[in-house]
Amino acid sequence: MKFTEQDIQQIEKKGLTLKKVKSQIEVFKSGLPPINLQAAATVEDGINGIKQLSEKEKAHYINFFDSRRDASGILKFVPASGAATRMFKTLFNFIDSYNPDAESINSYINRNKDTDLSLFFVGIEKLPFYDSVNKAAATYFPDYTSFSSDWQKYAFVKTMLDEDKLNYGFYPKGLLPFHKYKDHIATAFEEHLFESALYASSNGVANLHFTISEKHQHIFDDEFKRIEKIVQKKTRTKFNIGFSFQKESTDTIAANPDDTPFRDNTGRLSFRPSGHGALLENLNALHADIIFIKNIDNVVVFKYENEVSSHKKILAGLLIELQEQVFLHLNALDKKDISDDQLIGIAEFLVKRLNVKISHEFEKYSKKYQIEYLKEKLNRPIRVCGMVKNEGEPGGGPFWVKEESGNISLQIVETAQVDKKSKQQKEILKNATHFNPVDLVCGVKNYKGKKFDLTKYVDPKTAFITMKTNAGKELKALELPGLWNGSMANWNSIFVEVPLITFNPVKTVTDLLKTTHQIK
Repeated sequence: MKFTEQDIQQIEKKGLTLKKVKSQIEVFKSGLPPINLQAAATVEDGINGIKQLSEKEKAHYINFFDSRRDASGILKFVPASGAATRMFKTLFNFIDSYNPDAESINSYINRNKDTDLSLFFVGIEKLPFYDSVNKAAATYFPDYTSFSSDWQKYAFVKTMLDEDKLNYGFYPKGLLPFHKYKDHIATAFEEHLFESALYASSNGVANLHFTISEKHQHIFDDEFKRIEKIVQKKTRTKFNIGFSFQKESTDTIAANPDDTPFRDNTGRLSFRPSGHGALLENLNALHADIIFIKNIDNVVVFKYENEVSSHKKILAGLLIELQEQVFLHLNALDKKDISDDQLIGIAEFLVKRLNVKISHEFEKYSKKYQIEYLKEKLNRPIRVCGMVKNEGEPGGGPFWVKEESGNISLQIVETAQVDKKSKQQKEILKNATHFNPVDLVCGVKNYKGKKFDLTKYVDPKTAFITMKTNAGKELKALELPGLWNGSMANWNSIFVEVPLITFNPVKTVTDLLKTTHQIK
């Protein structure tokens, strides 16, 4: 496999090295091992991976967090780089294939069995952008008001999506109209500010960091300038907003089906964004004691925000309490006079509170090695993750996983990581009781106050290889270990059951019609 001088220049311009690109090609050739599931994490008996807290415990953790928050540096990290294109997939298909002069919309819906499009038109007046799109449609189509009902609906969708009109498909989700209040329309970006004032702030200041596409920064800046004073006044909170972009150096090379480098029509190497695992670099560059992680589209209207924020406080209170205990144990391990009973107590803490499986040989180790062993297990980043009860089809979520070393640990697993050819693995996947809503609170500093280098806790073998197409040609794409999957594989993980109210993503435009996105 030879690379030309032009190839090497292209690689280095992206911030990559030839060695790294060659190693990515080797991954395509050798493949990646599927994850080895041992069991689904459940709440049974309270010892199988997911904590089910009592009302008394919830109240304790809320109060504990509130008592500690002003002494902590808190930050909210929001992946927000995705454009809204996929959110409007059904509508793009509609304007591409529907002819209002040839058939009715009802006929089109029935012919295509398009229930999502039917729901869109039934609830159209409840959508937060209905009035503004209607008004714009009358400008772009001068005879709009005299059109037939079907022609009006067709023109409405074209006004939303056409590049020379409102072009909603271009916008990032965070800047689309999400919620309609009596006196204004709120974006998801704005809702994150309101929400962060409730739980992700200390001493009257909320620090938020959004990972965005570089081409969208100016519109995020404009939106913040527009709403800053209003939100600050309503919440009595000052907001520090930071932005970063997915680094080009995290892109991965694409390969042909025969594992040779894929080249475009001009002969240049083809690179692709490597999934949300690339954002580990962005997260690693931030400095805070406590970091909340939540996706941009997972927000609610104001009347549900207090309920949602209480569950974030519960997770954070548990994290801070555990972290303080971890730090006490690590300081004790630094002392020369630590007793055997203390060592056993620390080992029991790892098992019972941090879900860490201790070696059966632990008690046979020398005291010196016991101390080293416990330190290595304790001195890691910690994450407390909310898990929602699965009320639909089982899918990716919390599992006990066996690593190549034989160690068993709690992990968040995507269905794409599981060997679907294995009957046993499929059965374990089927037994999942909860799923991952991306609801994390992270402790990223050690007991000496120094920030962990998060890149050292990644399991590189949990990357993904997927099949894609480019200009009609098949290619292999490599995604880095997911941000909350393999990128955090070697963190200490605690999973806590949280209610469905905390999970309100907008994957399609009709999700905006759900109760948690509507005022009435």
